[in-house]
Amino acid sequence: MGIKMADNVDDYPDRVAEMYKDKTIFITGGTGFVGKVLIEKLLRSCSQVNKIYILIRTKKWKHPNDRLKDMFASPLYDMVKEQRGEDIINKVSPVVGDVMLPNLGICKEDREMLAEEVEFIFHCAATIRFDETLSKAVFLNARGTKYMLDLAKECKKLLCFAHLSTAYCHLHERILYEKPYPPPADPHKVIQTVEWLDEEVINTITPTILGDIPNTYAFTKALGEALVGEEKDRLPVVILRPSVVIPIWKEPLPGWTDNINGPTGLLIGAGKGVIRTMYCKQDSYADYVPVDITVNAMLLCVFDYVELKGGRWVYNLTSSAEYKITMEEIINIGRRVINTRIPLNGVAWYPGGSMKRSKIVHYICFFLFHLVPAVLVDCLLLVLGYKPVLMRVQKRIWKGFEVFEYYANNQWDFNNEDSMRTRETLNPKERLVYKCDGDGIDYFEYFTKCVHAARLYILKETDDTLPAARRHMTVMWLVDKVCKILFAVGMLYLLYKKVLSPVLQAYL
Repeated sequence: MGIKMADNVDDYPDRVAEMYKDKTIFITGGTGFVGKVLIEKLLRSCSQVNKIYILIRTKKWKHPNDRLKDMFASPLYDMVKEQRGEDIINKVSPVVGDVMLPNLGICKEDREMLAEEVEFIFHCAATIRFDETLSKAVFLNARGTKYMLDLAKECKKLLCFAHLSTAYCHLHERILYEKPYPPPADPHKVIQTVEWLDEEVINTITPTILGDIPNTYAFTKALGEALVGEEKDRLPVVILRPSVVIPIWKEPLPGWTDNINGPTGLLIGAGKGVIRTMYCKQDSYADYVPVDITVNAMLLCVFDYVELKGGRWVYNLTSSAEYKITMEEIINIGRRVINTRIPLNGVAWYPGGSMKRSKIVHYICFFLFHLVPAVLVDCLLLVLGYKPVLMRVQKRIWKGFEVFEYYANNQWDFNNEDSMRTRETLNPKERLVYKCDGDGIDYFEYFTKCVHAARLYILKETDDTLPAARRHMTVMWLVDKVCKILFAVGMLYLLYKKVLSPVLQAYL
């Protein structure tokens, strides 16, 4: 498609925004990480959208209306309120329901309303916990997708059903192409099995059902993809496969996240001094995509499918074909950021440690530098009348290591040539508004913003505490050096007493 050159960027049309103009969108997972950023982007860049409905369940006795109000109180939405006015959020309305429930738990009136009005569906709801029970993972990631497809069949004006999958759901494929793959099992039979059997029985047979797939997340996301693929000839469906989604890079709030998954969790754990060792190949790399780039790519893929009719319906939203950053680089950058720019409060030990290629060495270091200090500190807390906490933290870290090690020590590559060709159809304005490449990224500055945002929005550590955190970090640095010197002196003393002294006495 040829693009007529204009004098400046603003002279070009925004065909993506035009596609969503006066349209009604239904989103599941709208209160999740990707969902929040997707809603913000639609309100800011596609502000003439007619309506956005979000499926929200009652949670912790909070009504969906209250949950939506809390969500829009987040600083994530400050920019869109400033640019489009406070009333822009009124375009978003909750639909009471739950992906886990039959018929999504939606009442008859709301279901009829959605069937009459909805033109675009973004199905983002899923459990992303790797240690989730098989029952819950199947109900959310597989059966929930089936229920959503049933609803899509009722929508009279549906233009596209976009299913948010993951690039890490076909782990037997070392190179993942933009095409469907056979599921690890028949999704309908798995759903029926989980519905029929007791939870205890399901937990017992889970390893047999999973086979060589390491967790319920990858297994059930592959099932969800298969269910969407079955409807390809009956519904306008697309499968979107992002890799590891990480905090915002560019807009609206650089570094923002609402969770500690992925590299953010590692940076916080290492920055607090509670992660001292990892079993990982230093030169291995994972595929990371900032959430704002992910959301931009989602909107562009739907635009490509609906308006450009590119003939594609499976899109890999990945980055490693263009940009690679190793685990060692991430850890080194994170250490520099926390040690020199944005220290965290209450650091247990000066950030350090290293990655180990040997699992045995890693286990030894975990025992010496994780478990032993945790036991000592917890004993001290008990003596002082406080609840022990560090052993509980170390148990969570160990559980996290079990997941991390599988992905960190295996390598996958992703072919997204078809998705990248979509960029060539965009005009300069669309490339700017819906940036979906990593051109211009500075990893040090990016991770600095990530740590700063995590400090503010996850750990609730305000900027006025930074001076005290820097002083504490200096003290911990001195303590760390003294301990290393004492350790070295102790080792030399033991060497002298056990080896050199007997040898010298034998010869003198």
